[in-house]
Amino acid sequence: MVAGSLRRTLFAGSALALLISTPLAQAQDSTGAGSPTLLDRLVLRSGDSGQGVADTPLATETTSEELSREQITSIEDLGRTLEPGVNFNSANGSVNIRGLDGPRVLTTVDGIQVPYLEDGARGADGGINSFDFNSLDAINVVRGGDSSRGGSGALGGALVVRTLEPEDLIKEGRTTGGYIKTIFDSKDMSVGGFAGVASRMGGTSVLFQGGYRIGNETDNKGEVGGYGSTRSQPNPSDYDENNLLFKVRQATESGHTFGLTAERYDIANQTDLMSEQSPTGNYRPGNWMGSEGTRRERISFDYNYEAPGSESFFDTANAVVYWQRLRRSSGSDGYRFTSVVGDYTRLSEVTNDSYGLSGLGEKTLDLGGLSHRFTIGGNFATGTTSQYTSGQDSCAAAPSFTCNFLHTNQSDMPDVESTQFGIFLDDEIALGDSGFSLTPGLRYDWYDHSPKDTPAYQVNPNYGGLPAGQSEGQLSPKLLGKYKINPEFDIFAQWAMAFRAPTPSELYLDYGAPGTYLRIGNANMKPETSNGFEIGANYDNGSLRGRVTGFYNRYKNFIDTRGLSATEQAGLGITPGTYPFGVTQSINRANVEIYGAELSLQKQFSNGFSLSGALAYARGVDIETGQVLGSVAPVKTVLGVGYSTETWGTDVNWIHVGSVSTNSTANYKASSYNLVDATAWWKPEQLNGLSIQAGVYNLFDETYYDSVSLRDVTMSQPTEYYSEPGRTFKLSITKTF
Repeated sequence: MVAGSLRRTLFAGSALALLISTPLAQAQDSTGAGSPTLLDRLVLRSGDSGQGVADTPLATETTSEELSREQITSIEDLGRTLEPGVNFNSANGSVNIRGLDGPRVLTTVDGIQVPYLEDGARGADGGINSFDFNSLDAINVVRGGDSSRGGSGALGGALVVRTLEPEDLIKEGRTTGGYIKTIFDSKDMSVGGFAGVASRMGGTSVLFQGGYRIGNETDNKGEVGGYGSTRSQPNPSDYDENNLLFKVRQATESGHTFGLTAERYDIANQTDLMSEQSPTGNYRPGNWMGSEGTRRERISFDYNYEAPGSESFFDTANAVVYWQRLRRSSGSDGYRFTSVVGDYTRLSEVTNDSYGLSGLGEKTLDLGGLSHRFTIGGNFATGTTSQYTSGQDSCAAAPSFTCNFLHTNQSDMPDVESTQFGIFLDDEIALGDSGFSLTPGLRYDWYDHSPKDTPAYQVNPNYGGLPAGQSEGQLSPKLLGKYKINPEFDIFAQWAMAFRAPTPSELYLDYGAPGTYLRIGNANMKPETSNGFEIGANYDNGSLRGRVTGFYNRYKNFIDTRGLSATEQAGLGITPGTYPFGVTQSINRANVEIYGAELSLQKQFSNGFSLSGALAYARGVDIETGQVLGSVAPVKTVLGVGYSTETWGTDVNWIHVGSVSTNSTANYKASSYNLVDATAWWKPEQLNGLSIQAGVYNLFDETYYDSVSLRDVTMSQPTEYYSEPGRTFKLSITKTF
């Protein structure tokens, strides 16, 4: 199976490599009447494969300098002030952009898609946040549905991550460089150490980077400890997180750069589930533990080209060929004292192994008196998603009704071999010196999900044979118009279609047992599609920067889950009463809409002071029912004031988040809240390369709740148990050399 996947990857890789590695070939001269304005050419660095996803006015960038200055170490930190429209759903481990999360937001690391994993029933969801922020050069956030560059999954937007390159650590005029860094965060009492070193020898450059962090549970505002349902403090936990990154790059005088990257990220967490224990209950103190883990590994070969002259076939080209493994696990371990007495362990693991490639090439030409910037690219990936639940219990010795719930050592879905292919072409056309450009684009995607029978799936109590596979293609057109009024001010408008293929879990989940309940996928599920409209403007004169965007998105065949009636169960061949606690199935909703606006403004004064503001507003509605979508975050406003010199600076930010609508589909209707954060940094003149950052977050110790993470949570503990941290402190020290 692996050999077949590798052969398909190498075959497709050869085809794409032939396409994008021919910049040495000579193009015919193009001479047109007049001298139309040439479009700005996108300059790509080594390792930038796939960054074309972020080549859009809908994207914003946060650099490594900003990540370090603001002490951003998580997606939650990123969305707190710098990207207020970005949220992290801690309940399902996914990025939320404009009210969509899970597999509806695309995540890439160095051009490689990181799949969103879900087991559908046992809590092993997530995996996209499997990178260390201290290993990053930049993060681009793409807002809105646009599959033209990213393909399936970019309905809500994309998180485009770029890791460090050797040149990021080597200062001008030197051949070696590096950094060491340590961070303390009182939010979870974590301490971390990170380091990187790079060297350049002629055209060869090498990078080593790594980090390690240990910490405890994230704090909240609960004050009641102890055991059981009255506990409001967080359950005690310990985690350790580590990453390793290695890169080697070989540059040539002709503009080609070849590279090899190896990366591993791992985080493991152990929790004492005190909230589920009691002195006389089924789980007693010290005998019920939970575990969570994520590991991502990859090896990739990178290619980048920047033409030394205009006669080359491409101005720029890049590609990445890769192997990647992502694993997400969730488990529990304990001893039962009353119900099915004895040891009880469970570990659900979802794994995706994939081979693939992605790349693009770009060329600017003068044709018919117009300047055209053509971009052609695509991606191919093939791999297997598998789920398996292992464990033990005492049911074999004491069978009972309760044992119906304890099915284990099985797969809740078949292994699924998936293949996806996409190709796109767009043309940015500049209309002379008018400042206006028009970019039509078209992408075609094809995917195939093929379930495979395994012994672990055959022992599933609901096994009734192998479900049908699914294969489908999709066209995603777009049209983008931009008008540069002057060098400082431009406006844009875009219409784009996007789509998302169903995940293996949504298609093939089969979890439950007769006498209990059933959660099933739907092999006839249709892909989600969207039509998105954007209009906005950007302004930047150096000291004043502003951005405003309005958007409207309409989604069809929106994938959701719902309980089935007895008639619907019978239609699936299920005898009514077989599952007395209900049958839940994945379904398509007809029409959903999300609309809103985003605004940001920054003003830098000559005396060192600065003012900033940002607004993110979105509203989602199920058109059929009129209900407000609980997945859409409430309105958020950030206002900030700062002061900086060459050696030190400080910022104070006020954050306001609105309340959740009473008509929302969310389980918990979170109230509005206000936070104040204060941060400062210092770079001593006497200690070149040393910088110190410190911050106080939630300065006034506000009690508040994250509506995005709580939308689907059924609260079994006191409300304070689900609150966010109160006042916390963070300190980081960095030394570059």
